This record gives sequence, structure tokens and C-alpha cells, in this order.
Amino acid sequence: MEIERKYLIRRLPESYEDFPSRPIEQAYLCTDPVVRVRRDGPDYYLTYKGRGLLAREEYNLPLTEAAYRHLLPKADGILIQKTRYEIPLEGGLTAEMDLFEGAHKGLMLVEVEFPSMESAMSFVPPDWFGEDVTMSGEYQNSRLSKA
Repeated sequence: MEIERKYLIRRLPESYEDFPSRPIEQAYLCTDPVVRVRRDGPDYYLTYKGRGLLAREEYNLPLTEAAYRHLLPKADGILIQKTRYEIPLEGGLTAEMDLFEGAHKGLMLVEVEFPSMESAMSFVPPDWFGEDVTMSGEYQNSRLSKA
């Protein structure tokens, strides 16, 4: 079960470039249910995500680069390209800050995954986080792939 909240970014955090980062590209073979292929740094995955906004089932299966390249042309919509920065937060949480490139260049989102619904609902975001867009669905990557 994936439990996460998603926010727009009000302003980039200080020295964000000093935190670990990696390029990610992903494409969607289907959006209902969500079936995605992803290159995450040097790794490749096929992901299934169930329905939901704050919490949903998620399964990741490793792929070879060859399998990823084979599936990529079968995707519907555009390729999502972004750089992900991992920024530690209080309480052992991590902010996964995505700076988009390509068709969505300039879009900046941050997600935080939680161990429980209770911790997700009691989370107080840092001041560099902007509007909470978790429940809108507008900024789900599967939806962005159709833009």
C-alpha cells in the first residue's frame, strides 16, 4: 500500500542541489488501471497502481533495459521526464521533489510517503511546500502523460 501526499512547490528549498538526485523517465501503457514503465536512474520497472489518491495499491516489478525499451513505444501519451531530489524531513520522512523537463518543463512537485494514514493526516509540511494537490488528481503523473 502506497500512502502519499503531493504538493506544488512554493519555492525551491535552500541548497536542494546538494541532496541526492537522479533522472526519471516514465510512460503509461494504461491509465485505468495505471500500468507504467519507468527508468529510475540505472534501474527499470513495470508498475501497477490501483485506484486512489491518498492511498492505493502499488506493485513494482524489475525490468531489463531491453524490456523497458521494447515497451516504451507501446505507451499512450507523452513521456514524463523529471529529476528527483530526495530531501530528508523531520520524523524520518523524505520529500521526493520532482523538477519536470520536456513537455512539463517548469512544473515542480513534491511527494511524501507515509507509513500510515494517521501520519499522513497529521503531517505539517515545511514552508517551501505549496498547495496540497493530493486529492485533486490533477497532478498525478498518469494524468500529466495525457497533456
